[in-house]
Amino acid sequence: MDRKKLIAGNWKMNTNHLEGIQMVQKLSYRLEREDYDRVDVLVCPPFTSLRSIQTVIGADKMMIGLGAQNVDWHESGAYTGEISAEMLAKLEVAYVIVGHSERRQYFGETDETVNKRAKAVIAAGMMPIVCVGETEAEYDEGRTMDVVLSQVSGGLAGNDPEAVAGLVMAYEPVWAIGTGKACSPDRANEVCEAIRNRIGDEFGSDAAESVRIQYGGSVNPGNVKELMAKRHIDGALVGGASLDPDQFAAVVRYWV
Repeated sequence: MDRKKLIAGNWKMNTNHLEGIQMVQKLSYRLEREDYDRVDVLVCPPFTSLRSIQTVIGADKMMIGLGAQNVDWHESGAYTGEISAEMLAKLEVAYVIVGHSERRQYFGETDETVNKRAKAVIAAGMMPIVCVGETEAEYDEGRTMDVVLSQVSGGLAGNDPEAVAGLVMAYEPVWAIGTGKACSPDRANEVCEAIRNRIGDEFGSDAAESVRIQYGGSVNPGNVKELMAKRHIDGALVGGASLDPDQFAAVVRYWV
């Protein structure tokens, strides 16, 4: 199956809404119509910038998608500081990152809470980007596959095959995020293939072939082309490079 690549920029806790507007405008200026025919482009700014960037994307008729970095699984209620899936959907958010390693590391995220968040995103008509990946210690111990596949099973449990077919997985080895030490393309493809096989075992071959699996972890213009050439890598979740419109545009235009 020919799966269209998804290149997503995770801005993390960077930029205010004014800076975000400038960044998305600069990115749009650097991309051509042919880029969007080949690649789905997504930016995931902080919550405080979502409305501003949604307005700019709509007013300028940009083909850039809007994503959020997290979500709460409750529909509403006394959960001070949290954001519901319905709130994001009303802002025309298309994708929501769930289970990013930084959420797991710093905020106590577990496979159970990732699962709840992913289901809330799906129920609200958006697509979750479900992140999985091993730490450096787990990598050194040779436990990559065990850890990653356990996170896949835990994060997706209880979903219908049709829902799984429409979502995105992101393999992000924790030791490669923000370190400049990208996983080798062959190894990244091997892990992504294992993720696809696990989805096939649990949700069927149609879901396995349809789900898009990104690689994330120090993706930049210098390594993206080789990564995207691999059969089981269907895009990239980009951190630092997405904060520079020139670099991010070069990542999106890896095929040129």
